[in-house]
Amino acid sequence: MESAAEPRARRLFGGSARALGDLAANPFRADRDRIVGSPFFARLGGVTQVISPVGSGLLVHNRLTHSLKVAQVARAIAERLTADERWRDLLDKLGGLDPDVVEAAALAHDLGHPPFGHLGERVLDRLARQRLGLSDGFEGNAQSYRIVTSTEIRGAATTGLDLTAAVRAAMLKYPWTRLDHPDPHPRTMDPPPRGATPPPDDPDSGSSKFGAYRTELDDLRQAREPFAGRIPDWQQTVEASVMDTADDIAYAIHDVEDFYRVGVLQQGSVSAELMAWQRESGHFRAITDAALATSARRPGAAIERLRRQLHRKDAWIADDDAFAAAVEHVREELVDGLLAMPFDGSIEAEQYVARFSARWSTRFVEAITVTDQPSVRSGYVLLGCAQWHEVQVLKFVHHRFVLARPDLALHQRGQARLLGTLVEALWEWLLDPEEESRLPRRLHDLVELAEAELHPRTPDRIGRARGRAIVDFVAQLTDGQAVAMLDALSGRSGALWTDAFVL
Repeated sequence: MESAAEPRARRLFGGSARALGDLAANPFRADRDRIVGSPFFARLGGVTQVISPVGSGLLVHNRLTHSLKVAQVARAIAERLTADERWRDLLDKLGGLDPDVVEAAALAHDLGHPPFGHLGERVLDRLARQRLGLSDGFEGNAQSYRIVTSTEIRGAATTGLDLTAAVRAAMLKYPWTRLDHPDPHPRTMDPPPRGATPPPDDPDSGSSKFGAYRTELDDLRQAREPFAGRIPDWQQTVEASVMDTADDIAYAIHDVEDFYRVGVLQQGSVSAELMAWQRESGHFRAITDAALATSARRPGAAIERLRRQLHRKDAWIADDDAFAAAVEHVREELVDGLLAMPFDGSIEAEQYVARFSARWSTRFVEAITVTDQPSVRSGYVLLGCAQWHEVQVLKFVHHRFVLARPDLALHQRGQARLLGTLVEALWEWLLDPEEESRLPRRLHDLVELAEAELHPRTPDRIGRARGRAIVDFVAQLTDGQAVAMLDALSGRSGALWTDAFVL
């Protein structure tokens, strides 16, 4: 096996065509600067995290601010671990940990997220597979990887960001394709890694989460090559594990912030759920799954379902005592703390939110450890048991009291219909021979790129290239651009010019 220093040196050059001077300065900081300076990153300011900033009337997180916070947490984790002598040898053995790498990967991890957040991701995946005949469908992580890889059109114009292999490997939270890499595919493992399981409504479609499309498979292999023999083909690198953990931490904290600010999280409803389970946990644990299902609306039942789900999916860490302690800690900090003072927009209220977030962030970052034998469902970098359970309970609050709301569902159904109509309208436009010269230039270029990626003997090569180009094009729109483009295509817009075409 090569020395610990060799993969680090190889990763400086892997996949990057930049000048030696750039590499000598700091290739990973150069990666970070390329990401932040790209139009793909700027676009994230107009992409929904959970709810649209335009519709909320208040300052809530979008994909840009989320990415910045993930980068902040990821760097804090990396700096803490690299300064701790306990982990130094293990980190070197596993391929190394560089704070600049994890920061760059965190900044890039959401570049491929489409308009309207995770809803847009699900809708585009369904349309890509069922309407456009793309077996790889759509996946936000794979789309991010597609954006940063250096693919050429006609051997000239590069569409990627020319990042080092280290940063590309650190972006791969799910280092496999949907269906066939690596072999055996991780979805066949028992249990499978997180994200490798097919969606329950389509068990033959491949993994629900994956890091790259087939068109970027060579790039994935090249980025991961320095880690061969050090970590399994399906396992995250240490740097990817840091980024993934930071993403979980940021998501758990700032979604609570957002929905406290907009008045959606109410003390009474959250308190009723948590305290009912605390009072009656013995009763809830004793009843059958069927009986629990019939009590779906009873306070305490939903969090009991979470407890059981954690045991089913994550028996490697799920612990009833840690779960009960997490419920109590979240109740103290959230119900008796943050939610006890309704947000009124004052400086005092903002400071209270900031202190809440800082306490939780510090608590989580200080609880990070490294292991040389992670569970299949985990990575080399992980939260302590107590804090892992607290993240699950915080995410439960978000899912239960925000995502399950009928008013949000009403809003999202409209967004889903908008995306479906937009894809159909673009497909019809591409098929119109009289309009070929007037297609948006970006869409025209994306069709050429997709054609060049496919083998000349690919069945329905032109149709598949057009389908992938439409998916790429729509995924690069902001929420506002998607709305404006559909308004223009449907004749509802009175404006002659729209920035939706300038992409």
